[in-house]
Amino acid sequence: MRSRRRYGFALFVVMATLLAVAAAGCGGGDEEAEPAAPAEPAPAEPPAEPAPAETEAPAETGAPPASGGPLSGAVEVDGSSTVGPLVQAAAEMFQGENPDVNVTVGISGTGGGFERFCAGETDISNASRPIHDDDEAPLCAENGVEYVELQVAVDAITVVTNKENDFAACLTVDQLHTMWAPEAEGTVTNWNQVDPSFPDEELALSGPGTDSGTFDYFTDVINGEEGASRADYNASEDDNVIVTAVEGAAGGLGYFGYTYYEENQDQLNAAEIDGGNGCVAPSPETAQDGSYTPLSRPLFIYVKKESLARPEVAAFAQYILDNNAAITEAALFIQPHEDDLTAAKDALASAMGG
Repeated sequence: MRSRRRYGFALFVVMATLLAVAAAGCGGGDEEAEPAAPAEPAPAEPPAEPAPAETEAPAETGAPPASGGPLSGAVEVDGSSTVGPLVQAAAEMFQGENPDVNVTVGISGTGGGFERFCAGETDISNASRPIHDDDEAPLCAENGVEYVELQVAVDAITVVTNKENDFAACLTVDQLHTMWAPEAEGTVTNWNQVDPSFPDEELALSGPGTDSGTFDYFTDVINGEEGASRADYNASEDDNVIVTAVEGAAGGLGYFGYTYYEENQDQLNAAEIDGGNGCVAPSPETAQDGSYTPLSRPLFIYVKKESLARPEVAAFAQYILDNNAAITEAALFIQPHEDDLTAAKDALASAMGG
């Protein structure tokens, strides 16, 4: 009996153990699994930026770009030998900033310059006097040449003598008339004929030719009529020739623009002029304030309106006015009065349609 109980108990233990193992295995499979954490959604891609809307290119107007762009071309200038050095200085400064523009400056005299200008051969005419209303202006009109007059400087026509001359420090208008009047031709040949206090010295006269605006102005204010002058003198449109002639003759006397005296003051004397109110020396100050009478005068350039349609011509004319102080200083000229310069700028703007 004991053996059966032991056997039965052992069998019970074995069966119980098997059942426990089986139950454990089954129970593990029936347990609910913890829910997995939800996956984080992938970051949304940023929306694509819309393509920029196409815009139509602005229509071309034909006007130059705001910057002006590089200028090119040629500007033809001729005329007064007095104004020539001023415009030449302006040309050199302008071409330094605009190397593709070629500005040529001739010196055929005011009258010769107007002949070419009114024939349509030049863009700008330099003038040491206003254009003549009786012949030059009608010629321009006949050829369809319209223009604008611009004052660019003031001048003091300077009467010069040889450096050795120590007696003609001041000359009156009457004394100058005695030397230069048409009736003096062939008769007034000595300084002591001009004034008895002057020495016995041959009078050697030199001056501008008849195409010169300086000649026109001088003869008008000294002899009372434009162009009225003795003809037996050393005449030249080149003021450097006059400098050389006066420098080379002890009794030499001549006249030209103040610039040429400034450039040659070590070789020549400048006579003071008595226009009725005492002796006054030529200078920038006396020319501007009008006390150097009657030999102070305005200087001009005339610009063809048709040429102003070309950017290089318009730019050069504007440059002369806008940089007038620097140009006149560099060329040893006298600036016009502020009001006259403003009037010139307004006239140019009007001519260009501004």
